[in-house]
Amino acid sequence: MSEPIAAADAAGPHAPARTSPLYTLERFDIGIVYLDVERRVVGMNDLARRTLPVDTVRPFDRHVLGLHPERSRPKVAFLLDQAAVCPVANPPPMTMIINIPERVLMIKVSRLSDAQGSPSGYVLVFHDITESVSRDLQQPNEEAPPRRRLMKIPTATGNQIVLVDVEDVLHLQSDGHYTRVVTAQDNHFCNLSISDLETRLDPERFMRVHRSHIVNLGAIDVLVRESGRLVIRLVGGEHTVPVSRTSASDLLARLGMTPMEGSARRQGPSADET
Repeated sequence: MSEPIAAADAAGPHAPARTSPLYTLERFDIGIVYLDVERRVVGMNDLARRTLPVDTVRPFDRHVLGLHPERSRPKVAFLLDQAAVCPVANPPPMTMIINIPERVLMIKVSRLSDAQGSPSGYVLVFHDITESVSRDLQQPNEEAPPRRRLMKIPTATGNQIVLVDVEDVLHLQSDGHYTRVVTAQDNHFCNLSISDLETRLDPERFMRVHRSHIVNLGAIDVLVRESGRLVIRLVGGEHTVPVSRTSASDLLARLGMTPMEGSARRQGPSADET
């Protein structure tokens, strides 16, 4: 089941409507990072200081990309580039979801201008949506911080962030720096990379079977061999997922099968994969 991010339990009978912008604003604290025109960090509010790795990366007077893991930097650069070329008077929504260690942030960027209308900097505003999409896992070492597994995958649809229940996901497919989240009903766009999602999904339920594909093991319906390579057919019969040669044995073991059983059926042309 998918739901907009604003759709959560209201606090009481007089609380704002669950899908209203007011409810969303009340639910999430806002992190703010101020950049100069060269995109150097010149200020931030307390929530940004608590959420971002300020003590580690010491971002002030440095380019904002230094705040982000390398895998997230192309996304943030794209967001800033788009904000830079848009008319200040009519900016479109520039929203993106990124992953930093143990947190999932929804970021919005706005360009600032001075009295003459010339660019003077940028403001990055973010919501920390981690609590809405993940749960803690107990660690054997009590002193270690709890790991978080995604219960819902944040996806972008129009101007909404739609949360997709992980139980509904059939498979995930890499799309450059981003990921397609495929359910029986829809194909959703997620700003997180497939590697980001792999580390946050339950490994008992999901398996990366190819460099470009993660599959929900419970959604596997049929395994076939096509020109010597293993291919998964998912429930419903509309979706197939290629399995890399290096992942085939592990997949069969996860399904309680031997390599001999996995080679029992052969048919059709090959699915091209690496």
